[in-house]
Amino acid sequence: MNAPLLSGPGAVLWSDHLVVLPIVLPIAAAGVMFLMDERRHRLKSAISLATVLVLLGIALALVGRAAEAPEVYHLGNWAAPYGIVLVADRLSAVMLTLAGVLGLAALVFSFARWGRAGPRFHGLFLLLLMGVNGAFLTGDVFNLFVFFEVMLAASYGLVLHGSGETRIRAGLGYIAVNLVASLFFLIGVSLIYGTMGTLNMADLARRLASPPAEAALFEVGCAVLGIAFLIKCSAWPLGFWLPTTYSAATAPAAAILAILSKVGVYVVIRLSLLLFGDGSSAGFGQSWILVTGLATIAFGTFGILAARHLTRAAGYAVMISSGTVLAALGTGSAAALSGALYYLVGSTCAAGALFLLAEILQRARDPADAAQPVFADEYRDPFDDADAVEVGRAIPAAVAILSSGFLLCTLMLAGIPPLSGFVGKLAMFSGLASNTMTASAWWLIAALTLSSLGTLIPLVRLGIFSLWVPHDDPPPTMRTPELASLSVLLAACIALALWGGPALAYSEATVRWLSQPQDYVRAVLDSGKGEAGKSSAGKSSVGNGGAGNGAAGARP
Repeated sequence: MNAPLLSGPGAVLWSDHLVVLPIVLPIAAAGVMFLMDERRHRLKSAISLATVLVLLGIALALVGRAAEAPEVYHLGNWAAPYGIVLVADRLSAVMLTLAGVLGLAALVFSFARWGRAGPRFHGLFLLLLMGVNGAFLTGDVFNLFVFFEVMLAASYGLVLHGSGETRIRAGLGYIAVNLVASLFFLIGVSLIYGTMGTLNMADLARRLASPPAEAALFEVGCAVLGIAFLIKCSAWPLGFWLPTTYSAATAPAAAILAILSKVGVYVVIRLSLLLFGDGSSAGFGQSWILVTGLATIAFGTFGILAARHLTRAAGYAVMISSGTVLAALGTGSAAALSGALYYLVGSTCAAGALFLLAEILQRARDPADAAQPVFADEYRDPFDDADAVEVGRAIPAAVAILSSGFLLCTLMLAGIPPLSGFVGKLAMFSGLASNTMTASAWWLIAALTLSSLGTLIPLVRLGIFSLWVPHDDPPPTMRTPELASLSVLLAACIALALWGGPALAYSEATVRWLSQPQDYVRAVLDSGKGEAGKSSAGKSSVGNGGAGNGAAGARP
C-alpha cells in the first residue's frame, strides 16, 4: 500500500504525482546544473544519471498502471477542458519508456568523452527529455506546442555540441527547418482554436462528434498542423534534413535525437485516431498518411543503399522506421498498427545503438579512408606475402564485441529473424492479410519486404568495411561507459524478442484503446468532476479505460 504524503482525510498518495514527475524532475535538475560551475563534471554526471534512472523507473511504473487505467492529472485541480491536463495511457507510457531507455544509453555513452566536449551538455540533455516527456503526456494541443518548442530549443544546442564546421552547417539547416515547422504549428493551432473554441484534445474529439460549423476551415487547420508533425517525423519530402543533421551530431546527441522523429509519429497517431477515428471527419487524411509513409520508406531505402558512412545509414534507418508506422496507420488496419508500434520500439533502440557503434568505429579509422581508390595496391608485387600474417590473427575483444553488436543492429533494422524487427514486420503482414487484401495492403507488404533487403545489403557492406577489411590503424577500443550504453540498447532489442508475446499483446491492447476515442474523452472530461478539494494536484484514474474493449481488428 502506498504511503500518504499527508495524514488525515485529505491525504494524497505519493504515487498520485507520478504523471507529472517526468516533467518536473528533469527541468528542476537542469536548472540546478545551469547554476553550477562547468568544471564540476563528475557532480553533473551523477545528477544527470540519477535523474534519468528515476525517469526510467517512473516510465516503467506508468506502463503497469496504464495497463489497468489511464492516469489523468489535473494541474492546479482545474478540471478539463479549462485547466491543463496530463494523460498517461498505454501509448504515452510506452513512448516514455522508450525515451528513458534511449536517454540512459546516450547519457552513459557521453561520460566517456562528449559530456566534457562543450558547455551545458547535461542541462540541455535533461531539458530535451523534459520536452519529449511533456509532448507524450500533454492532453491539449497548446501545451503540445510549448513542450515541442522546449524540446527543439534543447536539440539545437545538442546538434551544435562539440562545435566544428560540419556541425554548425548541419545545425543551422536543422534550426531553419524546425522554425518553419513551428510556424506551421502555430498557424494550424490558431485555425483549430478559431473554429472549435478549444485546444483540449478530448474536448475537440467530443465536439467533432457532431459536424462543426466551419468543418472545412477546421480540416485546413489540421492539415497545416499535420505538415508540422510530418516535418518532425522526417517524412518524405519533408525529411531531407535528418540524415545530414544526425550524421553531423555527436554520437550521444544523435542517439537521443532518434526519439525526436518518434514524437512526430506519436502525435500523428494520437490526433488521427482521436479526432478522425469516427464522427463527422472520420478517415480525414488517411490516404495521404499512407502515401507519405510509403514514400518515406522508399526514400529511406534508397538513401541507405547510397550511404557510405554508418552515421548516414543510421539516419536513413530512422526515416524507414517512421515511414513504416505512418504507412501502417494509413492502411486503417488495427492489427497492422499494433505490429508497427512493436516494431517502432525495437527499431528506434537499434538505430540509437548504430549511432553509438559508428562513433567507436570512426575513431579507429579515419572516414577519409573510404574515399581512397579501391585498388590502391594494384601495382604491388602479386607474390608479396607480407600480409600473410593476417591469417589466423587473434580477433581483439573490442572487435568481437562490436561485431556482435553490429550484427544485432543489422538483423533488427533489416527485420531478419530472430529479433523483434522480424516479429514486428511479420505481425504487420499477418494483420494486413487477416482482412480483405486491399491495394494499400499489398503496397505496404512490398515496401516492407524491399526495405528489409535494401537495409541488409548496405549495412553488411558497411560492417565488413568497418570491422573486417585489413588496415594499418589500431583496432577499435571501447571505454566502460561506451560498452555499458551499447549493452543497454542491445539488451532492450533482445528483451523485445524474448518477451515478444507479452509485448505484442500490450501493443494490441494499446491500439484497441486508441480505436475507441470515446473512452479517452470520458477519462479526461469526467475525471475532474467532483474531485475538488481531494488533492492539490487533482489527479484521478478512470475505470479500465476501455483497454480491453473492441474487436481486435477494429478499424482505427
